[in-house]
Amino acid sequence: MLVVLALLFDFMNGFHDAANSIATVVSTGVLKPQQAVAFAAVFNVIAIFVFQLKVAATIGKGIVDPAVVDQHVIFGALVGGIAWNAITWWYGIPSSSSHALIGGIVGATLAKAGTAPLVAAGVIKTVAFIFVSPMLGFLLGSLLMVGVAWICRRSSPLRVDNIFRRLQLVSAGLYSLGHGGNDAQKTIGIIWLLLIAAGMSDAHDKMPPAWVIWSCYLAIGAGTLFGGWRIVKTMGQRITKLKPVGGFCAETGGAATLFLATALGVPVSTTHTITGAIFGVGSVRNASAVRWGLAGHIVSAWVLTIPATALVAALFYWISLALF
Repeated sequence: MLVVLALLFDFMNGFHDAANSIATVVSTGVLKPQQAVAFAAVFNVIAIFVFQLKVAATIGKGIVDPAVVDQHVIFGALVGGIAWNAITWWYGIPSSSSHALIGGIVGATLAKAGTAPLVAAGVIKTVAFIFVSPMLGFLLGSLLMVGVAWICRRSSPLRVDNIFRRLQLVSAGLYSLGHGGNDAQKTIGIIWLLLIAAGMSDAHDKMPPAWVIWSCYLAIGAGTLFGGWRIVKTMGQRITKLKPVGGFCAETGGAATLFLATALGVPVSTTHTITGAIFGVGSVRNASAVRWGLAGHIVSAWVLTIPATALVAALFYWISLALF
């Protein structure tokens, strides 16, 4: 049952974060929504052939001591993450599924055994990237926008628009690849942690069973295919109005950040990353065109994610103990 619950979280992760992959390419009119979700879903699954399972290893063995984890901890962690995803999706808030899951793991573990089982290095690294990933996305997005503006300074707006409509397909594909590579591995990690706790996998194994890997990549691809239209509007239109050149720079900056984080084994938020990149692009084009007030609401959701999911996870850990 817990494996099914984990795959449901993975599906919701793709559903919730589909907007991150397709918001810019939809808002610029390069692809229709139905085309965009299919495009992103394919690249989510292709990521299985591109990235090593370093993020999965961090989630499975680098956040808490696997020896302390049992089915009650996993149940609390997953319910905490799913609940937060559902709430933020309903209100159209681009929050982090990644940190919802991590908050859930931490909260359920704290409820069982206190702080001793927490792996400080993994927790600190993950929390640090709450700030690093949007800042890096912002920096890369803005630098790319400046560089492209200088390169294309003698070209007509129509020619630039036509070129970047094609190039945005490349950037959207890369971003979706990075999204699948980082996010699917989080669920791989939680199922791996469950298998270790159940004695079905050894903590010293270098990777989980193949069925776990394939199931998680297919689940996140299916979630993306069904999309998350409430958040598309926020990401693609309410932060700042994007043109194809801006969409290209935001997606490329976000993709580069995701590729780096996945190579380092850091579970980052694709939401944080692309939001930072979109703000970076918008600030270069016209700082007054960016809705900075909206940024406050988004950042508030980011800050609240880990403590909120930790509390929900702790509550459901105790409920699980009482029921089972």
